[in-house]
Amino acid sequence: MSTSKTAKYASVFNIGLQNTFVYRWNYFLRAAFGLIPLAGTVFLWNAVFKERGGGVHGYDYASMIYYYLLTILVSNLVTPTEDEWQIAADIREGQINALLTKPMSYLGYRFSIFCSGRLVYTFVTLPPIALIFLYYHNFVTLPHDPTTYLLAIVSTMMAGFIQFFITYSLAMMAFWILEITTIVFIVYSFEYFLGGQMFPIDIMPASVQAALKWMPFYYELFCPVAIFLERLKGADLWQALAIQAGWLFLTWSIARLMWQRGLRHYQAVGG
Repeated sequence: MSTSKTAKYASVFNIGLQNTFVYRWNYFLRAAFGLIPLAGTVFLWNAVFKERGGGVHGYDYASMIYYYLLTILVSNLVTPTEDEWQIAADIREGQINALLTKPMSYLGYRFSIFCSGRLVYTFVTLPPIALIFLYYHNFVTLPHDPTTYLLAIVSTMMAGFIQFFITYSLAMMAFWILEITTIVFIVYSFEYFLGGQMFPIDIMPASVQAALKWMPFYYELFCPVAIFLERLKGADLWQALAIQAGWLFLTWSIARLMWQRGLRHYQAVGG
């Protein structure tokens, strides 16, 4: 990428940073109230472990709560915030016409805005999350191997990119249909149940785990958390990273294809 193009996307990133920071209190409140379900999770698993009188697939009460703390952290780092609605609005309201005349990729433009939004959202939401981690500090066990931190960061970044490209592709449906809400919520429901937010994927039957490892949902949240918890090791760890990289490339390719097909349809109908 040339210096001039880099400067353009850096300018978009800066504008997105300023625009997003206007809503910092909204983000703070969303993060604060988003922690409320954690209280229900704590009570639920407390009851489960008391009833069983033992662990669940290698998790005890402390490690299970730690798992949910990490999912909250990773989710705040990587999950797009209203990007799909903004992209769909650009298409539906014809605002992409002005962007089409500019020498920049719309995907690159939206990606710059996504990155700026994640930066602000992370900055604003870390305080309440840090307080929760501090409260449960007895449950926190940090990895001893420095490589674990590096691989967890790499996996977290890929998880964020995969989520963005899926979000972008879903928003491209606005070229063909007026309202994308139903499609978005169906996909997000699968993400919630199959991505590790509701329960750790590795407590499920081995056959189900084997199937989920080939789906993108596994790599949108659970994978980086499992790496940090060192529940993915050796060959399984490297296989997971390889498949995650494959999904990153595939979702990026689909996002580009959806834009190209959608733009041709948009121009064909006089957009």
